Amino acid sequence: MPFLKPAFLTAALLVAGALPGHAEEMTDADRQAFRAEVRAYLLENPEVLMEAIAILEDRQASVAAAKDIEMLAANKSAIFDDGHSWVGGNPDGDVTIVEFMDYRCSYCRKAWTEVDELVSSDGNIRLIIKEFPILGAASDMSSRFAIATLQLAGPEAYKRAHDALVTLRSEATQPALERLAGDLGLDAKAIIARMASPEVTAVIQANHALATTLDISGTPTFVVEGTMLRGYLPLEDMRDVVRDARKG
Repeated sequence: MPFLKPAFLTAALLVAGALPGHAEEMTDADRQAFRAEVRAYLLENPEVLMEAIAILEDRQASVAAAKDIEMLAANKSAIFDDGHSWVGGNPDGDVTIVEFMDYRCSYCRKAWTEVDELVSSDGNIRLIIKEFPILGAASDMSSRFAIATLQLAGPEAYKRAHDALVTLRSEATQPALERLAGDLGLDAKAIIARMASPEVTAVIQANHALATTLDISGTPTFVVEGTMLRGYLPLEDMRDVVRDARKG
């Protein structure tokens, strides 16, 4: 089982002290005896493997967290002040949450109500949405509609469009988006025309480039100050992350 190899080696080190001399000085007989001893030890104490795996995973998580911190620091401006993403919540909040999201992502939809509740109940969170369509043509259409709305009609109209797109149950086709624009009181013709513009394309390209730099490949992905959260988190866990961010 390849997955267990690093843990197995870690566990083996626990009994390595019983070997005479250095590993390079071992004879074939010594090696066979060592392997037999390790095997017998692990069969008698299988919990050692799980302990070793837990240690390995903790170390890997620490390395990944350190890498995330470096990447976030190096790309701070593009993450928190790109000049093209929607900014909501409290613009002067003491904690900023950035969400990379896709409208067709089921976990993004699940997170939507909880993020909204977190931001509204806290009152001191700045929220930034990064349009990151990765799930096909309908995702791309939805993001283009949202970005075009932001560019032509402003942040309040974007919020209404964003919420409507998250809860949209029909396919995001051009006729469906035209109807949605009308329902939201927007200029449907202008929004639809803007969707294919270089200005909208540039935003999507910039967000994808930033995601590549940050090693983001799935949605939702959150950045909470100096912490990267890859995937959905329940509301109370998000509250804990915000609380930790405030502690510095």
